[in-house]
Amino acid sequence: MAKLLMVLRHVPEDEVEEVRALLDAHGIGHYQTEPSRWGVSHGGLWLAEDGDHAAARALLDDYQRQRQARAREQAEQDRREGREESFVDQLRREPLRVLAAVAAIVALLALMALPAWLLWP
Repeated sequence: MAKLLMVLRHVPEDEVEEVRALLDAHGIGHYQTEPSRWGVSHGGLWLAEDGDHAAARALLDDYQRQRQARAREQAEQDRREGREESFVDQLRREPLRVLAAVAAIVALLALMALPAWLLWP
């Protein structure tokens, strides 16, 4: 029976390709389901055989630790070299999107404070 290895919600395509290649390299049968049209399901990477789950999980855990270390190292290098994107950089690049997000946050905070304000003597 098939067993779900990982849900593909917010997983970059390069990571999915690397995981598939890792499973192929170790001879672990797998298949991928695509996300649903209406966003109910986000797709997943499934193992064909239930007995492969422990080995696949160990491989995936090791892969994710290595990927996390690479990402942190890259982020630290970007920070040292001054390439890290700041809030001001985002504001310059996409001012309407940033201002819309700030306006939405302020509106939600105001909406949450409205009951207390209406009950204030």
